[in-house]
Amino acid sequence: MFATFKQMFNRKNKDLQKKVLFTFAALFIFKLGTAIIVPGIDKDSLTGNLGFLELLNAMGGGAMEKFSIFALGVMPYITASIIIQLLAMDIVPYLTELSKQGISGRNKMNQITRVVGIILAFIQGYIYSFTYVSGSSPIQYLEFALVLTAGTSFLLWLGDQISAKGIGNGISLIIMAGIIANLPNMFYTAWNTLVDFSGTTQSIALGITMFTLFVIFYIAIVLGIVYEETAERRIPIQYANKSSNSYGGQQSYIPFRLNSAGVIPVIFASAIISIPSIIASFIKNDAMTIFINKWIVMTTPTGLLLYVLCIFGFAYFYTFIQLKPDELADNLNKNGGFIPGVRPGEETVEYITKVIKKITFVGAFALTIIAALPVLFGMFSNMPASVTIGGTGLLIVVGVALETYKQIESQLVSRSYTRGRRRR
Repeated sequence: MFATFKQMFNRKNKDLQKKVLFTFAALFIFKLGTAIIVPGIDKDSLTGNLGFLELLNAMGGGAMEKFSIFALGVMPYITASIIIQLLAMDIVPYLTELSKQGISGRNKMNQITRVVGIILAFIQGYIYSFTYVSGSSPIQYLEFALVLTAGTSFLLWLGDQISAKGIGNGISLIIMAGIIANLPNMFYTAWNTLVDFSGTTQSIALGITMFTLFVIFYIAIVLGIVYEETAERRIPIQYANKSSNSYGGQQSYIPFRLNSAGVIPVIFASAIISIPSIIASFIKNDAMTIFINKWIVMTTPTGLLLYVLCIFGFAYFYTFIQLKPDELADNLNKNGGFIPGVRPGEETVEYITKVIKKITFVGAFALTIIAALPVLFGMFSNMPASVTIGGTGLLIVVGVALETYKQIESQLVSRSYTRGRRRR
């Protein structure tokens, strides 16, 4: 890893350095925007009680709590992408056809997703304005919603610029930057909650021990997600027109990551869990709010179970969207390849499907354990919701950081290979 960063700052890789600097500049603009409050809103008019929307606040770098111009973040786009991908599964024929048209179809679906995301941003912006800003007129609520929608639109554009001119996936990096901005405050809150210097020596020692265990849990999360992201299952393949032997041949294989969906299931599950909370915030129904706080909030046993089930479901859903067994088997057959001991055609499709199901189950199970650790710790230590939910945020941070690191590493390898060929 250190060698990679050393190589990245080599004078020969100035173009890569420019991409990294552009990415940091764009993320700085995002963080700067989280401090700008929506024009026309007085701080005293904010209710200041986010309740079950702490997760969205954590992903937005605290923007929702301040009700800044980036209060919605990119979550409306994430919600829209879930809706569009579900509708593309033989529900809406037009979207299903687009999903089968390769790059051009995906580009059209991405445009549709953005339009739907902006519409959802306006709806959510009005809901949040009506819920958390008191004493305003309906016209003012519409103005606030327009500003919040413009903020989300700008973040989507900024994410595109990062993807095109910077390093990594822009949308994911924006979410990661928001969470990182909240991490120091999260650990500070955990320290103040667990360690009370006004108590006895025994209680202080117990608090420090609990905080140490809290830090160990987070280190375990980092190590766990690193292992899960790098683990893979390799299926050996052979080609009819190539031969391999023990003296000089190189074995070909198809690598399947243990967690092919990355942190997407966690982000999607978080978005789904927040939907009932958004509805309850808008209608201001006390009975529904009590029900959500008792059964659906992530820090309750039933809410945690629902969160785990959502992670499992989205892990399978997103994995099979990315890794299509039919296409893999067809491409393998076209290139004259086959899996030893497995017949080409339907038998290959069934074998690949079986392998993907098995490794996805293991990957999703590991992902849920890592995501549940901070929440379970919070249940037994009475930690604030902002701290326990931060564990999910850290999971996203580590996953996105690993994906970005891999992209930097692949670009460095590509540049080294290109320079080597030029020397020849």
